[in-house]
Amino acid sequence: MTELDPRAREEAVTIFERSRDGRRAFVAPATDVPEVPVADLLPASQLRERPAALPEISEPELVRHYVTLSSKNFHLDEGFYPLGSCTMKHNPKLHERVAALPGNARLHPLQDPEYAQGALELMWRLQGALAEIAGLPHVSLQPSAGSQGELAGLLLTRAYHEDRGEQKTKVLTPDTAHGTNPATVTMAGYEVVKVGTAPDGGVDLGDLRAKATDEVACLMLTNPNTLGLFDRNIEEIARIVHDAGATLYYDGANLNAIMGIARPGDMGFDIVHYNLHKTFTQPHGGGGPGAGPIAVSDRIEPFLPSPQVLRRGGDNGAGRFVLDDDRPKSIGKLRGFQGNFGVFVRSYAYIRSLGADGLKDASQVAVLNANYLKARLAEPGIAEYLSIAFDRTCMHEFVLSGRGAKEKLGVRTLDIAKRMLDYGVHPPTVYFPLLVDEALMIEPTETETKERLDDFADIVRAILEEAAADPEILRDAPYTTPVRRLDEAAAAKRPVVRWHPPQV
Repeated sequence: MTELDPRAREEAVTIFERSRDGRRAFVAPATDVPEVPVADLLPASQLRERPAALPEISEPELVRHYVTLSSKNFHLDEGFYPLGSCTMKHNPKLHERVAALPGNARLHPLQDPEYAQGALELMWRLQGALAEIAGLPHVSLQPSAGSQGELAGLLLTRAYHEDRGEQKTKVLTPDTAHGTNPATVTMAGYEVVKVGTAPDGGVDLGDLRAKATDEVACLMLTNPNTLGLFDRNIEEIARIVHDAGATLYYDGANLNAIMGIARPGDMGFDIVHYNLHKTFTQPHGGGGPGAGPIAVSDRIEPFLPSPQVLRRGGDNGAGRFVLDDDRPKSIGKLRGFQGNFGVFVRSYAYIRSLGADGLKDASQVAVLNANYLKARLAEPGIAEYLSIAFDRTCMHEFVLSGRGAKEKLGVRTLDIAKRMLDYGVHPPTVYFPLLVDEALMIEPTETETKERLDDFADIVRAILEEAAADPEILRDAPYTTPVRRLDEAAAAKRPVVRWHPPQV
């Protein structure tokens, strides 16, 4: 496994470094019309002082360069991607074709609503579907990411309390919360108060009761949480929070485990955000585009972002779809235009393709796959090095602790993760949640086959056997990637994001 992949042997260079004077990918034919000097066409202030420093390269080399670059990126279409609660699900190709239809892909964001009725109807119907899935009646599609959905949820909470004349200063978040939760709390102007985890992996009810004071505006909760565990005390949690006069917010990053089975609104949540770019199969590479719609209860509805997509004129097919700006209590716009429309198309296509029964099947298989893989990784030869952090029936994901591998084999979770790259699988999330020592979070999703899960378990076993024989193999991994192990701290603190070509 340590031999270099031929694709990795080629030096990673820029297109400018491949440039050679005089090479061309295309030579235009001689012009058959009179030439006009550029200076006669453009003002002097818009003319270059020197020619643009463009690469000079042949067409085959140009194509090979960019195709090779694209193949260096690991992606779900290439291999297994058990990447924790980011839910890197399979993106059905049919959805890409639908999103690429001219009426969807070429719709201008400034189009008058009167002439964008099809798009508005799709958004309106998507709102209805998401409302049903969450068990809450009102939906805004505006937020463009889960993190912005979180911010919208807390801004709605603030508006709700201020409308009632209440001044709240604190927001509760579990110590298993996604890292965006405390960041969002701070951005929204609140103080973060951490709530502990009980021995069973759920919220510590005693700690919650002690901290749910009159100063608390909201509890942000993920259920199932980032340990992959459904909180069996969710109804009691809702009572505690509501008795304190606070709102209950649902982080929808893990909705993939319960859609079609349980609804956050029925559990007592007031606000829910969805990740369309996770749960509903919008591609989630490169940081976007995404969408983080929010669903809310009746008491939160007056404060939803403006404008809202509404249908007016009855349900007999004669109604028109409008963007309603008449919302005096609204928190306002969260972004320009109405959101990333292509994301809406893909997500709506997914929901309509599967239907209610299909969404439920997807959740059930996601949970089945996670529990099967958890059982495989609890076998002798693995479990003594990677133990289950909370050993009870999980939902769509589970968390291992690499403490045994660290103590018995002298390798860390990071070493195991890096070595997985040499076996052709992407490593899962590592070192999160923070309360698990040497954490390894694994989420197979519903689209992976039993054979793929078995293969992953066999890879983990093989890596641990390598570590037992020679831990240096793991400490120096990966070997087959274009870039070897990086100094990640330096990369984060001193990133090099620009390359300056030589002046000519």
